[in-house]
Amino acid sequence: MALKEEIDRLLKESLKSGDKKRVSVYRLLKSEIRNREVEVMHPLSDDEVMQVISSMIKKRRESVEQYREGGREDLARAEEEEISILQELLPPQLSREELISLIKETMEELGAHSQKDFGKVMRAVMAKVKGRADGKEVNLLVRELLEKESR
Repeated sequence: MALKEEIDRLLKESLKSGDKKRVSVYRLLKSEIRNREVEVMHPLSDDEVMQVISSMIKKRRESVEQYREGGREDLARAEEEEISILQELLPPQLSREELISLIKETMEELGAHSQKDFGKVMRAVMAKVKGRADGKEVNLLVRELLEKESR
Protein backbone atom coordinates (compact mmCIF):
# COMPACT_ATOMS: atom_id res chain seq x y z
CA MET A 1 0.00 0.00 0.00
CA ALA A 2 1.33 3.43 -0.93
CA LEU A 3 2.14 5.73 1.96
CA LYS A 4 -0.48 8.32 0.91
CA GLU A 5 -3.15 5.60 0.90
CA GLU A 6 -1.97 4.47 4.35
CA ILE A 7 -2.34 8.06 5.63
CA ASP A 8 -5.89 8.20 4.21
CA ARG A 9 -6.73 4.90 5.92
CA LEU A 10 -5.30 6.10 9.24
CA LEU A 11 -7.23 9.38 8.96
CA LYS A 12 -10.50 7.48 8.44
CA GLU A 13 -9.75 5.20 11.41
CA SER A 14 -8.98 8.24 13.58
CA LEU A 15 -12.21 9.94 12.55
CA LYS A 16 -14.21 6.81 13.42
CA SER A 17 -12.50 6.38 16.79
CA GLY A 18 -12.78 10.08 17.65
CA ASP A 19 -9.02 10.58 18.18
CA LYS A 20 -8.93 14.34 17.59
CA LYS A 21 -5.14 14.65 17.95
CA ARG A 22 -4.45 12.05 15.24
CA VAL A 23 -7.15 13.51 12.97
CA SER A 24 -5.48 16.91 13.29
CA VAL A 25 -1.99 15.54 12.56
CA TYR A 26 -3.10 13.45 9.56
CA ARG A 27 -5.11 16.33 8.08
CA LEU A 28 -2.15 18.66 8.43
CA LEU A 29 0.11 16.03 6.85
CA LYS A 30 -2.28 15.58 3.91
CA SER A 31 -2.31 19.35 3.45
CA GLU A 32 1.50 19.51 3.48
CA ILE A 33 1.63 16.69 0.91
CA ARG A 34 -0.87 18.48 -1.34
CA ASN A 35 1.10 21.73 -1.08
CA ARG A 36 4.32 19.91 -1.97
CA GLU A 37 2.61 18.23 -4.96
CA VAL A 38 1.48 21.64 -6.23
CA GLU A 39 5.03 22.92 -5.80
CA VAL A 40 6.68 20.10 -7.74
CA MET A 41 3.74 19.63 -10.13
CA HIS A 42 3.52 15.83 -9.85
CA PRO A 43 2.14 13.26 -7.38
CA LEU A 44 4.66 12.51 -4.65
CA SER A 45 6.40 9.15 -4.42
CA ASP A 46 6.67 7.36 -1.08
CA ASP A 47 10.23 8.70 -0.66
CA GLU A 48 9.01 12.25 -1.24
CA VAL A 49 6.15 11.75 1.24
CA MET A 50 8.71 10.51 3.79
CA GLN A 51 10.70 13.70 3.18
CA VAL A 52 7.57 15.77 3.94
CA ILE A 53 7.01 13.78 7.14
CA SER A 54 10.67 14.17 8.15
CA SER A 55 10.45 17.91 7.52
CA MET A 56 7.35 18.17 9.71
CA ILE A 57 9.12 16.23 12.48
CA LYS A 58 12.15 18.51 12.24
CA LYS A 59 9.97 21.63 12.55
CA ARG A 60 8.26 20.17 15.60
CA ARG A 61 11.57 19.29 17.26
CA GLU A 62 12.68 22.90 16.80
CA SER A 63 9.38 24.06 18.31
CA VAL A 64 9.87 21.75 21.30
CA GLU A 65 13.25 23.38 22.00
CA GLN A 66 11.78 26.87 21.73
CA TYR A 67 8.79 26.03 23.94
CA ARG A 68 11.07 24.55 26.60
CA GLU A 69 13.30 27.64 26.51
CA GLY A 70 10.17 29.73 26.97
CA GLY A 71 8.96 27.62 29.88
CA ARG A 72 5.94 26.21 28.01
CA GLU A 73 6.20 22.53 28.87
CA ASP A 74 2.53 21.95 27.96
CA LEU A 75 3.10 23.07 24.36
CA ALA A 76 6.37 21.11 24.17
CA ARG A 77 4.55 17.92 25.21
CA ALA A 78 1.84 18.52 22.59
CA GLU A 79 4.51 18.87 19.88
CA GLU A 80 6.23 15.69 21.10
CA GLU A 81 2.92 13.86 20.86
CA GLU A 82 2.62 14.97 17.23
CA ILE A 83 6.20 13.87 16.57
CA SER A 84 5.44 10.38 17.85
CA ILE A 85 2.35 10.13 15.61
CA LEU A 86 4.35 11.22 12.56
CA GLN A 87 7.24 8.86 13.37
CA GLU A 88 4.84 5.91 13.21
CA LEU A 89 4.64 6.56 9.46
CA LEU A 90 8.41 6.37 8.94
CA PRO A 91 10.56 3.24 8.91
CA PRO A 92 12.02 2.30 12.32
CA GLN A 93 14.78 4.67 13.42
CA LEU A 94 18.38 3.46 13.45
CA SER A 95 20.02 3.08 16.85
CA ARG A 96 23.09 5.17 17.64
CA GLU A 97 25.31 2.09 17.21
CA GLU A 98 23.79 1.22 13.81
CA LEU A 99 24.24 4.81 12.70
CA ILE A 100 27.90 4.92 13.80
CA SER A 101 28.54 1.63 12.00
CA LEU A 102 26.89 2.96 8.82
CA ILE A 103 28.91 6.19 8.96
CA LYS A 104 32.21 4.33 9.47
CA GLU A 105 31.35 2.01 6.58
CA THR A 106 30.57 5.00 4.34
CA MET A 107 33.79 6.76 5.37
CA GLU A 108 35.77 3.65 4.35
CA GLU A 109 33.92 3.39 1.01
CA LEU A 110 34.68 7.04 0.23
CA GLY A 111 38.19 7.06 1.69
CA ALA A 112 37.20 9.97 3.93
CA HIS A 113 39.77 10.89 6.56
CA SER A 114 39.36 14.60 7.33
CA GLN A 115 36.82 17.36 7.86
CA LYS A 116 37.29 18.31 4.19
CA ASP A 117 35.33 15.17 3.31
CA PHE A 118 32.38 16.14 5.54
CA GLY A 119 29.98 17.11 2.72
CA LYS A 120 30.75 13.99 0.71
CA VAL A 121 30.17 11.72 3.72
CA MET A 122 26.97 13.53 4.78
CA ARG A 123 25.43 13.23 1.29
CA ALA A 124 26.22 9.51 1.11
CA VAL A 125 25.00 8.74 4.65
CA MET A 126 21.78 10.74 4.32
CA ALA A 127 21.01 8.89 1.06
CA LYS A 128 21.43 5.58 2.90
CA VAL A 129 19.36 6.43 6.01
CA LYS A 130 16.37 8.04 4.21
CA GLY A 131 14.16 9.04 7.12
CA ARG A 132 15.55 6.45 9.53
CA ALA A 133 17.74 8.97 11.39
CA ASP A 134 17.63 12.62 12.39
CA GLY A 135 19.87 14.77 10.19
CA LYS A 136 21.14 16.71 13.20
CA GLU A 137 22.32 13.51 14.89
CA VAL A 138 23.95 12.28 11.67
CA ASN A 139 25.72 15.64 11.31
CA LEU A 140 27.13 15.48 14.86
CA LEU A 141 28.27 11.86 14.49
CA VAL A 142 29.93 12.45 11.11
CA ARG A 143 31.83 15.45 12.51
CA GLU A 144 32.86 13.47 15.59
CA LEU A 145 34.03 10.42 13.59
CA LEU A 146 35.91 12.52 11.02
CA GLU A 147 37.59 14.38 13.87
CA LYS A 148 38.76 11.08 15.41
CA GLU A 149 39.90 9.83 11.99
CA SER A 150 42.00 12.92 11.29
CA ARG A 151 43.97 12.67 14.56
